[in-house]
Amino acid sequence: MLLGRGKALVLALLLMPAMAQAEHVTITALGDSLTQGYGLKRDEGFVPQLARWLAANGAEAKLINAGVSGDTTRGGAARVGWALSDSPDAVIVALGGNDVLRGLPAEAARANLTKILGEIGAHPVLLIGVAAPGNYGMEYKRAFDAIYPDLAAQFGTLLYPNMLAAVTDGPVRTPALMLRDGIHPNRDGEELIV
Repeated sequence: MLLGRGKALVLALLLMPAMAQAEHVTITALGDSLTQGYGLKRDEGFVPQLARWLAANGAEAKLINAGVSGDTTRGGAARVGWALSDSPDAVIVALGGNDVLRGLPAEAARANLTKILGEIGAHPVLLIGVAAPGNYGMEYKRAFDAIYPDLAAQFGTLLYPNMLAAVTDGPVRTPALMLRDGIHPNRDGEELIV
């Protein structure tokens, strides 16, 4: 199921099977610096803001931040077993940004994400993609951008196609919502993403 920009019910949909069986759920967020909260205070990143949003909306959820700054899809594939060691009820997978920044082959990212989703198995998953820029050519952009909808369809996961959609205006990121590096969202940007 493709979820467009600003669809706050995504996690409710993700969690419904788990919430029917337990009073509170555990969600592991497997990702890179965008998940980890690079450059932000501990309570300002994606995971803590998502935890607060869920609590404010009546969901009893424990979130585990399995974001590692600088990680690629290959790194995520290598540590997915570790990320699942807490037996989460649901998983958010948000990887690929560093693959794109480094111009790594789209085929490798697809294989790594396939491995991750395969290992996650029956857990409900929200797959969060990234949009490749055009600086590596349109063929690369098309190949990379196709990974997320293709895998969401293959594995039956929920999909949010672009983690940074809320902090961009077309192809340009909104400076007031970003850290100075222009890559990572600031506190306000993370709030919009959540």
